[in-house]
Amino acid sequence: MGMNIQNLIYTIPAIVIVLTVHEYSHAKVADMLGDPTPRNRGRLTLNPLVHIDPLGFLMLLLVRLGWAKPVPTSPMYFKDRRKGMLYVALAGPLSGIVLAFVVRLIMGSGILSMYGPAVVLLQTVYLYSLVIAVFNLIPVYPLDGSRILETLLPPGKALALSQRHGQIQMIFLLVVFLGNRLLWAVLNPIIGLLNFIITTVTGLFF
Repeated sequence: MGMNIQNLIYTIPAIVIVLTVHEYSHAKVADMLGDPTPRNRGRLTLNPLVHIDPLGFLMLLLVRLGWAKPVPTSPMYFKDRRKGMLYVALAGPLSGIVLAFVVRLIMGSGILSMYGPAVVLLQTVYLYSLVIAVFNLIPVYPLDGSRILETLLPPGKALALSQRHGQIQMIFLLVVFLGNRLLWAVLNPIIGLLNFIITTVTGLFF
């Protein structure tokens, strides 16, 4: 996607929609598991203003890879802390896949076929739903994959990893900017596979 006004008309709202659903899903799952922290911090909402991270949003506009503000959680409220954190971390990427599935169903139904701008917006939402879902599975802070990895590691190694979040994040930002092609070489096959699966499954409905 080139950075021009016509693209931004669709790209900006698409990113806002995807990031809002993503972060709300984190907050909702944490709330369902008994953690009041997201609700108390005002994150259990579909208001995009509380979820958008300026740097992560800018990265999405510039290189199509970015993030939102991490949802604060308190694992002490979960009956099983590691499982609770795993479910909360997975909620974001899974919400993107579900959103892509729903959008694909809407596009396949032909309901909006006469409204060109709406179709383009849906196509953009679909693309970013898959991109953000797959990108966030990378096990590097501040992405969800880092929290997923920490729940799977032994406690000592998970703690050691969490203490290096700052350094790892700086290195990762450089990779995103300077090694963008390499990242896309890894992400594209996964995004393509998800697209194939969703397209195949939704095709059964029409």
